[in-house]
Amino acid sequence: MATTLPSVDVVTVGVGWTGGIVAAECSKAGLKVVGLERGQKRGTEDFQAIHDEYRYAIRYDIMQNLSKETITFRNNRNMKALPMRQLGSFLLGEGLGGAGTHWNGMTYRFLPYDFQIKTLTDKHYGPNKLGPEYLLQDWGLTYDELEPYFDKFEKTTGISGDDKNPFSGKRSNPYPTGPMKMTPMLEKFEKAAKNLKLSPYMVPSANVSEVYKNPDGETINACQYCGFCERFGCEYGAKSSAEITVVPTALKTGNFDLRYNANVVEILKQGNKVTGVKYVDTVSGEEFIQPANVVVLTSYVFNNAKLLMVSKIGERYDPATGKGTLGRNYCYQILPGAVGFFDEQFNTFMGAGSLGVSLDDYNGDNFDHSDLDFIHGGNIALTQTGTRPIGSNPTPPDTPAWGPEFKKQSIYYYTRSFGIGAQGASMPHKENYLSLDSVYKDAYGLPLMQLTYNFTDQDRALHKYISARAADIMKEMGAKTVVPNAEITDYNIVPYQTTHNTGGTVMSLKPEDGVVNNYLQHWDVENLFAVSAGSFAHNSGYNPTGTLGALAYRCAEGVVKYSKSSGSLV
Repeated sequence: MATTLPSVDVVTVGVGWTGGIVAAECSKAGLKVVGLERGQKRGTEDFQAIHDEYRYAIRYDIMQNLSKETITFRNNRNMKALPMRQLGSFLLGEGLGGAGTHWNGMTYRFLPYDFQIKTLTDKHYGPNKLGPEYLLQDWGLTYDELEPYFDKFEKTTGISGDDKNPFSGKRSNPYPTGPMKMTPMLEKFEKAAKNLKLSPYMVPSANVSEVYKNPDGETINACQYCGFCERFGCEYGAKSSAEITVVPTALKTGNFDLRYNANVVEILKQGNKVTGVKYVDTVSGEEFIQPANVVVLTSYVFNNAKLLMVSKIGERYDPATGKGTLGRNYCYQILPGAVGFFDEQFNTFMGAGSLGVSLDDYNGDNFDHSDLDFIHGGNIALTQTGTRPIGSNPTPPDTPAWGPEFKKQSIYYYTRSFGIGAQGASMPHKENYLSLDSVYKDAYGLPLMQLTYNFTDQDRALHKYISARAADIMKEMGAKTVVPNAEITDYNIVPYQTTHNTGGTVMSLKPEDGVVNNYLQHWDVENLFAVSAGSFAHNSGYNPTGTLGALAYRCAEGVVKYSKSSGSLV
């Protein structure tokens, strides 16, 4: 029998970036907020012995426990979906801060083109550029409408940058802190890019370049360039994450109650409104009902969609008929690029998660696609994130995979090789979607989320083109051997690629095109909001966090507005 708790104004499901932002803004506005986090409490003080590559980067110590909750995967509808037993292609976070604790910190804004991708692509290339099997759609708001929220997120997180990207949308303010340090590797990339008439700029970084106090009074320390960012929490409080910014801000108001080990299993609904959520204490096994005037889903892409599905809210997408929106438009990213081997040495083992130089000449619609069989592109970058020894064994082609020659070449090229990488955009396809698995269940008796996904012709063409452009830059840098990334075939969920999953709970201009409106308010249930990268109608050529942070501030504004007047916000 579940214990019913006193009602509150707002309950958030998950306390990472989105849950933290919603909690901070709503509690500052005087609303009583409960944040339900299924993982543990953690923060800077817990990461003092974090330089353990095996524990955190290989064994994923701060990631989601897949023995309790995972997903099933198949490449197409004719395959049997099987559970993902080990983390691989993407790394799901768990605990205070979520995946934002172990991110690298690259904080881009999506391009103006992204938010109106359907309209602008049709205008430039005609309505049949990709074909009807690709489910392109505008987002329901423009870059200019979202810009103030981008600005607010960057000020909260102290993002370090140089304002030198000629392709970025118009900014109302410069970056709050200056760019990170330029290293010899990055100087070499910058010079080569300029020689090729390209437009390099420093990667916008949440590994803050100087001590910074944000508008809420939270202090973020200066990066030490230790090289332990991705898959690690920051030992020094120098990588902006929810647990050192928005969560302390929310707690200081006295209006925020943060509960750990609280796994939400159902959104409770009565008529056309939700009444709260049911959750399980993962330590004691007790069930609780948390009533609330507003429920905000702020967990990861898969869990937001799963909770809506198991709670029977919204129409699930059916690829056979094309009907329904819940689970539609799942996108990932592709990783074009090239590796270069040099005779000169570089300090590759120091770095930071978002220390790098990048360019957008081949991103979005910044180049002509008239004679190309794909749209969009990718941000190309050389990043110096720190080559940790277990995960970094670079060898030229034809080197044996083991034995004395492998050891010799691996040691020699550890400081003489690096890659130019790109984040390739991903377009929604009618056969790539999320659904509930009919066989496998989680530790709480709920169906697992099922992922049906494969690379498309669009992906393969984009990957090949951008890899060639990365190889051009690497050749200009003077590498004695240049190896473009191999062409992609079918998606494989085993090797790590990127934790940039999007779609499934898409934002839209009209109810028939998505799950939530442009305040992230559910189209069918007015006091339910859902904000995650699941709101993205497609995936861009950037990391999603900057755009996700902006949407979270937009959502928080919507929740505060709704608490005063109710009804649809659009």
